[in-house]
Amino acid sequence: MSGINNLFLVLLIGFAAYFFGRKKAVGLRDGVSDRNLHSLPSYYGYMAAMWSLIPALLLLAVWVFYEPTGITSLVVSELSEDLKQQEKASLSLTVNEISSLAASQNYSGTGSPAAVIQAAKSYNHYSSISAILRTIAVMSVAILGAFLAWRQISPAKKARNNVEKLIVYLMAACASIAIITTIGILFSVLFESIQFFRKVSITEFLFGLHWSPQTAIRVDQAGSSGAFGGVPLFWGTIFISLIALLVAVPLGLISAIYLSEYASRKVRSAAKPVLEVLAGVPTVVYGFFAALTIAPNIREFGDWLRGIGESFDIDFLASITVSSESALAAGLVMGIMIIPFVSSLSDDVISAVPDAMRDGSLAMGSTKSETIWKVLVPAALPGIVGGVLLAASRAIGETMIVVMAAGLAAKLTVNPLDAVTTVTVQIVTLLTGDQEFDSAKTLAAFALGLGLFIITLFLNVFALGIVRKYREQYE
Repeated sequence: MSGINNLFLVLLIGFAAYFFGRKKAVGLRDGVSDRNLHSLPSYYGYMAAMWSLIPALLLLAVWVFYEPTGITSLVVSELSEDLKQQEKASLSLTVNEISSLAASQNYSGTGSPAAVIQAAKSYNHYSSISAILRTIAVMSVAILGAFLAWRQISPAKKARNNVEKLIVYLMAACASIAIITTIGILFSVLFESIQFFRKVSITEFLFGLHWSPQTAIRVDQAGSSGAFGGVPLFWGTIFISLIALLVAVPLGLISAIYLSEYASRKVRSAAKPVLEVLAGVPTVVYGFFAALTIAPNIREFGDWLRGIGESFDIDFLASITVSSESALAAGLVMGIMIIPFVSSLSDDVISAVPDAMRDGSLAMGSTKSETIWKVLVPAALPGIVGGVLLAASRAIGETMIVVMAAGLAAKLTVNPLDAVTTVTVQIVTLLTGDQEFDSAKTLAAFALGLGLFIITLFLNVFALGIVRKYREQYE
């Protein structure tokens, strides 16, 4: 029986535990009232269901998680000595072949060695035994938990307290998921980054100005420089994000002010959903728009300026060269993409400012524009900063638009008309295709991810400081 079927059976037993637990509590009532019961009958049913479900579901999750590893260990232990003594990579390939053959159960005509076929049959045999034992164990735990809870039901049993306490624990566990996930991401990236810095100097990575991660497989291999200077990548990420924010923040903030303070209810109800549709457009569509529309127009505009410079001998204009892929094209389109993150959140927080602050400012003789810029915007600044931070994080993590509009060239330049690349694009490039995870080229992706994580952390700390400063002033 599969794990899904086990799950359905456990849920069915939990439902039965609730029914019989509630039924017993109803039978303990004094007449038709619940005065002699500590809790309502439904709480006794919930208590019985929880005693049944939680231990059984935990056992099922642990069993399903560790089952493949345990079966694989048993199968490997039965392999012949010559197969066991293979190199780690070869043994891993053999294990993968056994798993694939066991899943397909196509033992004839595969061309696999007899030992591998026998191991695949053993794998299926152990899987069948494990499924039977899992079903018996999980069902037994569920039934035992339901029976013990049913035995505990009495008028004095504080079922409501037990249920509410367990719910609080579950809520705390759900709230901890984000923290645990963040810690897991950090350590998974950190360990691989440490392996990278054992091969490449951290000084070269942080301060190097040349990025060319092609490493040599052979001593005499040509075209492999192995330069891992991360400055051009981090600068490209920041450069394109700045261009995007220069587009998104003014447009988004002004749009939010118009929608919250000037627009009629009818205009607001129509304009805000249309504006928020921009956030739902796939990024590949933005990439096509940048590559097919914005980038050619920027290149034509640059050619027009260069023609003017050549006609009137203006050296500055005559020297303008526009790449077919540029940071400006990617930044402009990315800025359009993140406008909803700024406008929607800013609109909500500006609208949430108490009317007393508006009325007080207007009563003191301020104009509407002065009230907006000197009272409402500072009061709503924590929420506005949150929206800008969300937009910045979205821009920093964008990949498709940069690939299609900014290119893959790792350049250290301040010219927005040049092609640049970002950290996320290089991470994708490094991890695409068949790669060895012990090479510096592949491990560099984790170091780049760690650097991006630290940059985002600093942005959050900076934004948190601003939020706390202005929250203290306006609370």
